[in-house]
Amino acid sequence: MLDFKTILKNLGPGLLFASMAIGTSHLVLSTKAGAQYGWVMVIPIILANILKYPFFEFGVRYTNVTNKTLIEGYLNRGKGYLWFYALITLVTTFTILAALYTVTAGLFMNLFGIGHNSIAMIALVLFLIISALLIFGKYKFLEISLKFVVSILFVALLVTTILVLVKGPVAHAPSFEPLPIFNEMGILFLIGLIGWMPTSVEASSWISLWSIEKWKTQSKPSLKESLQEFNIGYTITAILAIFFMIIGWFTLYGTNMQLSNNAVSFADQVVKLFTQHIGSWAYLFIAISAFATMFSTCMTAHDALARVSLDIISLLRPKNKWYITKTAFAIAVLVLTIINFVVIAAFSANMGNLVALATFVSFVVAPIIGYMNLKNVTSNDIDPKLRPGRRLKILTYAGILFLSCFALYYFYVIVI
Repeated sequence: MLDFKTILKNLGPGLLFASMAIGTSHLVLSTKAGAQYGWVMVIPIILANILKYPFFEFGVRYTNVTNKTLIEGYLNRGKGYLWFYALITLVTTFTILAALYTVTAGLFMNLFGIGHNSIAMIALVLFLIISALLIFGKYKFLEISLKFVVSILFVALLVTTILVLVKGPVAHAPSFEPLPIFNEMGILFLIGLIGWMPTSVEASSWISLWSIEKWKTQSKPSLKESLQEFNIGYTITAILAIFFMIIGWFTLYGTNMQLSNNAVSFADQVVKLFTQHIGSWAYLFIAISAFATMFSTCMTAHDALARVSLDIISLLRPKNKWYITKTAFAIAVLVLTIINFVVIAAFSANMGNLVALATFVSFVVAPIIGYMNLKNVTSNDIDPKLRPGRRLKILTYAGILFLSCFALYYFYVIVI
């Protein structure tokens, strides 16, 4: 049993994972899940968190034991593994950040009542602010700031959820009819929910990169300590996903109200969901909390994608050392800013299209990346005694099978 001081000292990569995950998948998809389909959505949320757990755990395990990132492990398995992951990263580069910044810009416009402005320009301002924070604040600033954000958010959501439960669910409209889940629209929604719950599987390498970065300023924890720190962050993400689902279920399910795909309108709807159960006095508090949630998610995802991109390039072109300099990180952050601003402008800030594209890609590649991670932690890179146990392997195969079958069912329903 580890003491509290040790846990607090090791908090970092798992906390960043939690902050990154508590974004679109929770604020948008979990809320919509409860609002549109009711309590039954707790099943896919819990299933996704359980069955995808080994994929992320392997990122922590592999890096702690080998002192290498998961991406280096892919290269050790064969260059084809690395090229595949590079392709996935390229696709997510053009979708995930754009989706996150679009939602965050919508919340910002809602918070300050500036709905007449272009969402693309607000997103650009956020891009520049976060880029400056990442370049000058570096990993240490990211970690310290997120300890406060995640703690405040957890308390705020816990209080809101309790108040919502005490008040009880809203009355159903006379014309209300439950939406079918296993039709084209329902399957598409489940694809998005499971694909990004708790987050995309390719983010497993992000945790390993954050671990490497943290160990540059403090001694490396044991494997047990690293896994415990990660488990704390992972548990927080799962609990908060259920909180958001309950809030959507108790406040919207049965009312026939549809949550908007427009980022500004959606932000206003979500904030009002919270305040109608706490009181109008809490509007500013809730709006700031929601904005801080998405702002921190943008920071972590932006930081991670910059690090992942540089790691991939440095492995594909090992003779060029320029990619591992501090200047390279700053350039990578700015390049991501430019690329995703163009994507947001091209999509006309339609949050629904951006989220759907990003989550679809994440869902389809999840079982493949899960298998790649399993190959890493069961390879000769790791001492047999430190490899995953039998139960964790069984859970891994169950997760791969579940996601693969769901993807095949999706193609059967939608494509055929």
